[in-house]
Amino acid sequence: HVQLVESGGGSVQPGGSLRLSCEASVVTNCMGWFRQAPGKEREGVAAIDRTGTTSYADSVKGRFTISRDNAKNTLYLQMNSLKPEDTAMYYCAAREGRWCPLRSDAFGYWGQGTQVTVS
Repeated sequence: HVQLVESGGGSVQPGGSLRLSCEASVVTNCMGWFRQAPGKEREGVAAIDRTGTTSYADSVKGRFTISRDNAKNTLYLQMNSLKPEDTAMYYCAAREGRWCPLRSDAFGYWGQGTQVTVS
């Protein structure tokens, strides 16, 4: 069983930056960030596997960077040039296995979420 704890959310003005962190109890091959705004479905933001291969949603490419420190069991999401439409609850997720898709139904472990508000 994998436990995930997010931190780093908050309120920021448009154009600002935030860095999210997710501490995991164990390292899994695939980890990702997802977000859900009120009234909307959960969507994938970025995913990264143990080798460092990444994937991003089109809406965040060039603005967000996902990274991981396997020695610290920690996942990061650096968010720059934030927009009001980035406002959402952000969730860290982990998946065992070699496949690392940016799909919420592929991930079995989830954190409690951290709120990001851009206004």
